[in-house]
Amino acid sequence: MTALRVPVATYRLQFNRGFRFEHARALVPYLHKLGVTDLYASPLLRARPGSVHGYDVTDPTRLNPELGTDEEFEALGQELKQLGMSLLLDIVPNHMAASPENPWWMDFLENGPSSLYAPFFEIVWHPTSARGAMEGKVLIPVLGRPYGSVLENQELTLTLEERGFFIRYYEVKLPIDPGSYRPILSHRLGILEEAIRADNPAFQGFLRLMDAIEQLPDRTATDPEEIEVRSREGKVLKRRLWHLYDAHPAIKEFLDENVRIFNGTKGDPSSFDLLDALLADQTYWLAFWRVVTEKVNYRRFFDISDLIGIRVEDHRVFEATHALILHLAKEGKVAGLRVDHIDGLFDPLEYLRRLQDRIVPEAKGQKDPATFYVLVEKILMRDEPLPEDWPVCGTTGYDFLNAVNEVFVDPQGLKALDAIYARFVRTQMTFRDVVYQQKKRVVEELFAGELRALGHHLALLAEQYRHARYLSPKELVQALIEVTVCLPVYRTYIRGFEVPARDRPYIDRAVEEAKDRNPGVSTPVFDFLKRVLLLDLPTSLGVVEREAWLRFVMRWQQFTGPAIAKGLEDTACYIYHRLVSLNEVGGDPGTQRSSVETFHRHNAATLARTSHTLNATSTHDTKRSEDVRARINVLAELPQVWTRCVSRWSRWNRSKKRRVDGRPVPDPNEEMLLYQTLIGAWPLVEAEVPAFRERVKGYVVKAAREAKVHTSWISPQLGHEKALLAFVDAILRPSKGNKFLTDFLRFKGKIAFCGAFNSLGQVLLKITAPGVPDVYQGTELWDFSLVDPDNRRPVDFGIRARMLEDLKQREAKDPLALASDLLARWADGRVKLFVTAKALNFRATHSEFFLNGDYLPLYASGKWKERVCAFARRSEEAWAVVAVPRLLTKLIKPGVLPVGGRVWGNGCLVLPQGAPGRWLNVLTDEATAVSFAMGRKILPLKSIFRHFPVALLSGVTT
Repeated sequence: MTALRVPVATYRLQFNRGFRFEHARALVPYLHKLGVTDLYASPLLRARPGSVHGYDVTDPTRLNPELGTDEEFEALGQELKQLGMSLLLDIVPNHMAASPENPWWMDFLENGPSSLYAPFFEIVWHPTSARGAMEGKVLIPVLGRPYGSVLENQELTLTLEERGFFIRYYEVKLPIDPGSYRPILSHRLGILEEAIRADNPAFQGFLRLMDAIEQLPDRTATDPEEIEVRSREGKVLKRRLWHLYDAHPAIKEFLDENVRIFNGTKGDPSSFDLLDALLADQTYWLAFWRVVTEKVNYRRFFDISDLIGIRVEDHRVFEATHALILHLAKEGKVAGLRVDHIDGLFDPLEYLRRLQDRIVPEAKGQKDPATFYVLVEKILMRDEPLPEDWPVCGTTGYDFLNAVNEVFVDPQGLKALDAIYARFVRTQMTFRDVVYQQKKRVVEELFAGELRALGHHLALLAEQYRHARYLSPKELVQALIEVTVCLPVYRTYIRGFEVPARDRPYIDRAVEEAKDRNPGVSTPVFDFLKRVLLLDLPTSLGVVEREAWLRFVMRWQQFTGPAIAKGLEDTACYIYHRLVSLNEVGGDPGTQRSSVETFHRHNAATLARTSHTLNATSTHDTKRSEDVRARINVLAELPQVWTRCVSRWSRWNRSKKRRVDGRPVPDPNEEMLLYQTLIGAWPLVEAEVPAFRERVKGYVVKAAREAKVHTSWISPQLGHEKALLAFVDAILRPSKGNKFLTDFLRFKGKIAFCGAFNSLGQVLLKITAPGVPDVYQGTELWDFSLVDPDNRRPVDFGIRARMLEDLKQREAKDPLALASDLLARWADGRVKLFVTAKALNFRATHSEFFLNGDYLPLYASGKWKERVCAFARRSEEAWAVVAVPRLLTKLIKPGVLPVGGRVWGNGCLVLPQGAPGRWLNVLTDEATAVSFAMGRKILPLKSIFRHFPVALLSGVTT
């Protein structure tokens, strides 16, 4: 059995047709020099044409041809192998693209329940609403207007192609069930007979073709033999049809005219009856896209209608969707997997066990559950542990991201910002209240169809239990909504009749809060729901009824994750703007608990439970980059200065607001977000400012739509959006009369200076803390990206490679001179690249030490003891000390570097017993000796930070 391979450091790359396998291959030597061991790739399987992310998979059995050939992928693997590197691959087990490029989906639409792929997709064939019309059909909400209008405007057109009849609606292409071809072929059949004579072999073949259609098993057939016959004969039938059409001009002319007739005539509603009847006889039900939230009868990825959930819990589906992934892993071409959206799966534990067993079957039943390196995209709320029985090495790093970010937030300033924010936006609402309201809104508005299905299921459970039959179905649905939105975690993981100990308190808390917030709902309703969710089964229930309770709980769990994420991450985090650097995936923007001690506890827990987890600071899903957050964090140190700035900026900019529906735009909350965004993301290079203005305009529209207050993706309010864009244009237009811009740039410069050192500290902590550090593409230099698509912009890797090579050459000559130059020219970003490369390479040469070594929090003494975050890593005789400054506005004046004795005075870092007496600064090559005070070993802060603002010290033991 192969030993578990753990990366030393990963580098995330976003593959698309603009960045292919060949580009990644050329980048490998640079990544190796940077200190990276694993290229961490976005999904590489075939996706929709032009996909910029790869999560819209259309064929999991093939690599995406837009990324390159199989040979180019092999060449990338060989390049990695030659340098001792590997590939960590992002995979998408939860959903696929419901698009014409997906052959499984097209087969399903053509053949319905009789499709070989019908079991792959999660369809509710018998929905509780819209019975009759939707019975046995799947909703396709692609129409831009109501169906009747679209039909009679001739936007739906029947076509005949080599692979059969299709319906086209602009770019949408839908197959026609071969079993329903007969009305098309038989229409005006007498005219064809007259044209080519009844005894003509072609006409006889045409008649036999129609007979074959009659013999085709119906699309509702579920018997395996009938399914096989339908699949085989359907293909034969379409080939015969195309041969007749292509080889016989008379038949071609006849069918072309029939197609024209079926497509109707504008202005003649009755002429569309034939096409209407044909569409009514298909597996799918075409609908106006606005009805999807109410009538959807399939599981989606969040609320994205063209990404459909797949039933990966079915072993056949697992094998089909993972065949290529398993092959790559077994061949050693992929050394690790990142599992996307684990909370969307029906049974995450079963999935993860199957994944491990299929990759390393000889390890099945071994004591160590993780035999292959697997990470899960799991959002852990504060103090929530990862389920202990999951056979994984950890998460994708949002828990670390939020823990390290809070190191650089002043908790006292947060309290002051509460009052400042409430006064500016004129509301006293807490983040907890915002989250509750937005979760509830999202569940009711965006997931109404899913909610209706769960509510119907819950009502049936109540009917089966004699003590709950009197409960109102309406109140049951209301209670279900309330408990869902009050759940303090994304989901629970009940998978049998024994409820895990970790999950019971979450459900208890959710029910109690739901009761408190809804005194008008009868207590018995909540009590019954709690009993169901905790599987407190009445003894009167039979086996079937017991399974129905468990089925409901597991379906509810599958629903809560997407619903809560949409309400929290994609709505509440765009509404509450006290300090937006805290508005991150898995974060707590309302926290008052920011502290170094919390960070130490997080790291200790990581080492004890998931020491091989990923540590991220920027990802493709973060709301803003690590450097943007690092800047905005500085505002918490200057709450009074910040409030004066915001007050005068708002006053100066009031005349630049337009009124829409009687309201000035932007509103105060949008204005607060804009000012913080400008502070965090303003470029350090003047040449980038024009493009930045355009990026900000794209961002404010996206943020407003996500907030769903004045505009939204479903119902864009263009008047509001145009007013937002006009405001951005006005306040960022350089002019003598624009007092805001002049004042803003002055203030921004001070914030950016301190923010840069926050960023350096954050990078060093990430690389040296327990866990595996991850670098998001391009962030080894300053990166001031906002949420996607902004953070998927092309990266200039060439300049980074050249800079790194220059740094290595200059360091070899004079490390201190280099350090001085880097700090003097900090704005060019080379200082961040330097810290990243030095720390990653040091980690690479001490990999076991950093992966599994002890973690020892260290504390400073003296006047600035609260201004340092430090820890030691220890493994037998090997030692390292990491120290970074924090809350710098109370430590230095603008433009003054946080180095040397004038800044740090007599402060010192207290070392634990057994620590070495001599140390070497990895970043500056300076030697430092310990001192002694009160019988303890100490390192003076002025020595640690003598010439550089962050420190990585290696213990000298010889």
